[in-house]
Amino acid sequence: MGYFDAASAEPVSPVARAALLAALGDGWADPIRLHREGRRAALLLEAAREQVAAVLRCRPDEVAFTSSGTQAVQLAVLGAVRARQTATRGPGHVVTSAVEHSSVLTAVASEEDAGSQVTIIGVSPQGRADADAFGAAVAADRTVLACLQSANHEVGTIQPVAQVAAACQEAGVPLLVDAGASAGRMALPDGWSLLAASGHKWGGPPGVGVLAVRKPVRWKSPLPADSREWHRVPGFPNLPAIVAAAAALTEADATRDAADTALRPLIELIRDRLPGLVPDTVVHGDPASSLPHIVTFSCLYLDGEALVTELDKAGFSVSSGSACASETQQPSHVLAAMGALTHGNVRVSLPRGTTHESVTAFLAALPDIVSRLRGTVGRLTGTGPGASRSAGGDQ
Repeated sequence: MGYFDAASAEPVSPVARAALLAALGDGWADPIRLHREGRRAALLLEAAREQVAAVLRCRPDEVAFTSSGTQAVQLAVLGAVRARQTATRGPGHVVTSAVEHSSVLTAVASEEDAGSQVTIIGVSPQGRADADAFGAAVAADRTVLACLQSANHEVGTIQPVAQVAAACQEAGVPLLVDAGASAGRMALPDGWSLLAASGHKWGGPPGVGVLAVRKPVRWKSPLPADSREWHRVPGFPNLPAIVAAAAALTEADATRDAADTALRPLIELIRDRLPGLVPDTVVHGDPASSLPHIVTFSCLYLDGEALVTELDKAGFSVSSGSACASETQQPSHVLAAMGALTHGNVRVSLPRGTTHESVTAFLAALPDIVSRLRGTVGRLTGTGPGASRSAGGDQ
């Protein structure tokens, strides 16, 4: 009845599907070869690079394609730190927020294990990073990199990238922006030095990431040398998927205002009606400044995985827990950093084309599912402590 997990993977768009099939016929050869087939593949690859660069508002030669958003993040963090540490001749200082995607946090943790100092910046109850604390932290000696997402992938809160970018520029520190949640959904912020994104989040096929490194930002590959993708990403490129992802991004960016107009009222409907339909429910994030397609809520006295399973049986596909690390069965580090309830949480993220009917069907089915699950643990709806409430609102 409803696929509501677009923040994990947007369904492949018809434009991407058509581009993929066409590129399978024309773009199968090695793009670094000089023969006819290689030249044709190279033209397709560079056209895709130009499409992505136009959306990112950067130069085509600053864009490299990776196998995933995670690989793009890891190469960005490790390469930027390695280059700066080579210049400073010793371990440096990395600054990031507590609500970054797990790929950022694990990459930063690996640098900490290697001797770097790491500062984790806290967030507001709505999930917004403290820009003033960021500014103070990047001004510290030997700071080699700052990392801040454009918007949060679990609760949708838009981050203060412009303010943090200004502080980084003043301190001479490169800023990595993880745009995985927002590329194709909103105008990407200016001021970044490095940027990472993931094609399957905007309607491209799986297996394509984007790593952009602005010139003249220092970056040194943490991997053995390879001649492909400006010496940044080793291995044979998945050219048909790259072509499809670039086509999908161009379409998504061109239609993002229309998608916002269609999806935001549906998310607001969920935010507004949910606390009254399901007692002891907390809605997270900042409704005044968030992505148009994401809302996360927590239900007291429930296990999130059980709720996801029952919703799936009813025909609704959602996610729970730390959406980027569900296999670990760990509570959401994002909600924990916000000081919010970490159990019984569900993230609803709407793909393009979601209908009002499917959202109202979800809202109609949810109260009974929650009531039945609460009954299995001896709780009746409304008998637990705490009033129905929303954690949204301005800071």
